[in-house]
Amino acid sequence: MGLAIHKTLAFLLLILLGFLLKRKITSKEQLGGIKAVILSVALPATIFIALLKIDIKPALIFLPIIALFVNVVMLGAARLVLPFFRFDKDSPEFRTLALLLASFAPGLSCFPFLAEYWGEESLAHAALADVGNKVFVLILLYLLAMHWYYQLLKKRQGKLETQGESRVKSLLISLGREPVNMVMLVAIILLCFGQNLSALPTFMQDAITRMSVLMTPLVLIFIGLAVKVRRKEMINILQLLMARSGFAFVLSGIMLLFIPAAVPIGLVLVAVVFPQSACSFWPFAHMTAIETLEKDMPQRTFNLDLALNILAFSLPYSTTMILIICSFGNFFANPTYLFIVGAGLIGFSIVSFVMGKVKSRRGRVQLAEESIPLGVKKAIS
Repeated sequence: MGLAIHKTLAFLLLILLGFLLKRKITSKEQLGGIKAVILSVALPATIFIALLKIDIKPALIFLPIIALFVNVVMLGAARLVLPFFRFDKDSPEFRTLALLLASFAPGLSCFPFLAEYWGEESLAHAALADVGNKVFVLILLYLLAMHWYYQLLKKRQGKLETQGESRVKSLLISLGREPVNMVMLVAIILLCFGQNLSALPTFMQDAITRMSVLMTPLVLIFIGLAVKVRRKEMINILQLLMARSGFAFVLSGIMLLFIPAAVPIGLVLVAVVFPQSACSFWPFAHMTAIETLEKDMPQRTFNLDLALNILAFSLPYSTTMILIICSFGNFFANPTYLFIVGAGLIGFSIVSFVMGKVKSRRGRVQLAEESIPLGVKKAIS
């Protein structure tokens, strides 16, 4: 426990450093540059090393399928629960939240912590599971977003446009060109031929290792830089994120019921940490692409401002949850405790939402009463 707490404090210190650097790194271009280094250099190198250090077993092919299944279940749960939080199914806010809450961004949230706390084998398994998540966020969510766009377009104009096919092709091409996918493909090919990291030239091993070392500090600093505090929306967003987190804990508890007891705790916690990942940036990219098609339309398919706020809060929230899980790993390896924590988070988010609505309604009633002229009040009484 002592070592875990020390690592957690060190991580928090790096996040604090990123928060303090906000005054120095102020533009979106600078922040985007740091993100590009993480996703294009540090993360691919880390995953490449992790994959080449494990034995690929036939059973691992189920990891992407399980991750994709979790994405689909999260999407279905979001579409069922969001109406309770007063989001109409035909509203831009509903569609925005449904896409974001069902997506995962493990590269910017859970991968660094899995590598630091539970080793490269856990990271490699999470990276393989992320293949299913990427298929979901890059392809399936885009198709769903376009489906919603065409539905609204048909209502507005009574006709459909044919720009979606080319967009799908471009997304498939970008999926193949993404550095993480490229290095994973190369690593899997090498493993199929019985090669590992030691088979590479020494200078290449050294370069890849040095690139990998950059990942954890860069990700933590990036998290500190990305934090944005907007008090008015913070409570509602936290309620949604807590409900998402709670449902993810319940799903993880169900998965752990089917995992053999002999499996190492580091691999067990992959099933717990991965669904707690932050919301992915890719659904926001899809929304932005669709917004360019709606320049002259009064009604929009998505709410981009809400999407940005969700992304801003999702990263630090998920980081906090993952740090707690990694610091108290044995506790979260128990399915019973996962069910309890998940139910508690869902219940707390629902209760706080209901109390907020009651308080808001009382405030409106009081304001309405105060606006009634004194003479009218006397006449009524």
